[in-house]
Amino acid sequence: MDGALVGDGYASHLTDTDLRVLAAAAHAGPDASWLRGDPAALAGLLGDPRVFEAVFGSPDDLAPGRARQPVPVSPFLTFAVAVHRSAAELASVDHVAERAGLRQRVPLFDAPELRDFLGSPARRLFLAELLASFTRVASGRYRVRSGGRTRTRRFSELDPVRLAGLLDGVPDADRPGVYRRLGDVSLFLAGVFPDYAAAYAFGPVGAAALLRAAQVPAVAHERLAEAPAIELLEYMGARWYKAACHLAPLRTARLDVVSEVADRFRQARRVLNHIADQYLLGAGHAWFAPPSA
Repeated sequence: MDGALVGDGYASHLTDTDLRVLAAAAHAGPDASWLRGDPAALAGLLGDPRVFEAVFGSPDDLAPGRARQPVPVSPFLTFAVAVHRSAAELASVDHVAERAGLRQRVPLFDAPELRDFLGSPARRLFLAELLASFTRVASGRYRVRSGGRTRTRRFSELDPVRLAGLLDGVPDADRPGVYRRLGDVSLFLAGVFPDYAAAYAFGPVGAAALLRAAQVPAVAHERLAEAPAIELLEYMGARWYKAACHLAPLRTARLDVVSEVADRFRQARRVLNHIADQYLLGAGHAWFAPPSA
C-alpha cells in the first residue's frame, strides 16, 4: 500500500475535531481542513511528539493525584498516535518485555524485528484500525440447519469459538469476512489481553472446535490442542488471515497488508503487547475492559 493510500486511510477515519487537535498541536493554524487534502502531512503529524502530548498528556499530567481533562478526540486518533509513539520508542531499544506468565515479564531481544514490522506505514495503519474496530463489539444470534432441525446459536466478536460457528451459517460469499474477523480477534486477544487469553480463552473443547473450523490437518490437532493459548491464537490467527486472503474475490492493497500480518503475526502480537501495556490499559488509559471470563 503506497503512502497516498495510507494517508487517505487515516483521513477517512479522523473527525474534524481530530484534525483541529492535530493542527493546533503542530502550530499549523486554526484551519485544519487542508489536512484532508495532504495525506503525507497528515500521516507525518501522527508521530509528532507535540501531538502525542496533546492526546495523552505530558509527564506532569500523569503524576499521582493529578486529574487530566480528557481530550475530545476519536478512539482511532488515540490508537494511531499510540502506534506511532511505539514505533519511535522501539527505534532506540534492544529488548521488549514478553509475558512469561500471569503478570510476569521477561526481556526478549527482538526489538529489531518489531521495529521492522512498524517500519511499514501500512502496517501501522492496520494496527490502529484493528484497535479502533474493537471499541464496539458485535454480538447476536444466527440460525443454522443441523440434523434436519434449525437451531439458534449465539456469537460474540470477542469469543473466537462462537465466532467460528458463523462459518456454519453464512453463505460462501461472506466467509472471507468471517475469516478476516477471526484473524482480528485472535490478534486482539493475544496482543491486548494476553493474560486473559492464557487463563480463560480456551478449554480443550473450544480449542478442538477451532481446529475443526479452520480445517487444520488431523495430525496437528493433538499438538495444537495442548499448546499454550497464545501459541494457538498465533497459529490460528495467521491461518484465518491467510484464508481470508485466499478466498477473497478480489485482491486489494489492503488485503496485501493482511497477508503481510499473517506472515508476521507474532511480531504484530508483540507490538500490540507493548502498546497495550504502555498506553491502553494503564492508569488513566483504560480503553478496553477485559472480556468476561
